[in-house]
Amino acid sequence: MEMHQVRYFLAVARTLNFTRAADECNVTQPSLTRAIKQLEAELGGDLFRRERPAGLTELGQRMHPLLKQCYEAAVGARSLASSFKSGEIGALRIALTHSIDLSLLIPFLDQIKRQFNRLEFRFLRGNSREVGELLKTGEAELGIAAEIDPSWDRLDTWPLFTEDFQLVTSALHRLAGRGRVEIDDLRSEQLLSRAYCELASRLNASLREHGVEMDHCHEISSERDLIALLEADIGVAILPDTSPIPQTLKRAAVDGLDARRTVNLYGVAGRERTAVASAVMRMLRGADWRQFLDQSRAA
Repeated sequence: MEMHQVRYFLAVARTLNFTRAADECNVTQPSLTRAIKQLEAELGGDLFRRERPAGLTELGQRMHPLLKQCYEAAVGARSLASSFKSGEIGALRIALTHSIDLSLLIPFLDQIKRQFNRLEFRFLRGNSREVGELLKTGEAELGIAAEIDPSWDRLDTWPLFTEDFQLVTSALHRLAGRGRVEIDDLRSEQLLSRAYCELASRLNASLREHGVEMDHCHEISSERDLIALLEADIGVAILPDTSPIPQTLKRAAVDGLDARRTVNLYGVAGRERTAVASAVMRMLRGADWRQFLDQSRAA
């Protein structure tokens, strides 16, 4: 079944006249009649009574709503594809690891939405392995993470910025009033370990090297739970500069702690990207991240 056959059928059903339908479809009547006969052969029966005016047979009446729905769906699909191609509609499918805060993207999303009449966002979350898999399967076009398994050789990697880690405590904690603390100050503290962070095991190992007890730390599986426990003064945590915290919590630099992470943008080499993904990629790679980091540290 061809779409032009369906279009001719709908035109005859509307006009009840083969000649007017042919004029409306801008084809000759013999071409229209031949196409409808081919459609009837495929469906196994006559669709029209050949009389004046033409009329739908019982088969034609039953097929009419189905063929109309089929044609309208095909027209809608072509229109949607054309809108994507022309840039009238944009879609962004981006995967982030759990340790990356979405606020990193907000300034760029605000800019990109002005470039498209309609913009569709799809944000996916996972650990570093899951983000890599989302990129591999095509469910995400771009990924943002501190680290992804590099074993797949089709990953493109662009470093965005490198940031430090800081101590975060309740505003009521004994260390909250200090702008800087010594790593020795952490030895008597109950640590909250961010198990969802790609660098958690490396950070914990670094703390152990400085004599900080990590074997009995609380393992936390989400940023929301971490904030709740910090506000309740149940422990302290080491967070990257760009992790947003409420005013009920305080930051402090940790002297002697060598802990940093680089946040990377990931894509798939050789795979065509949508217009919006390409635009976001250019924005992220060209951004002045120093200004963003300064604002995060000052917060």
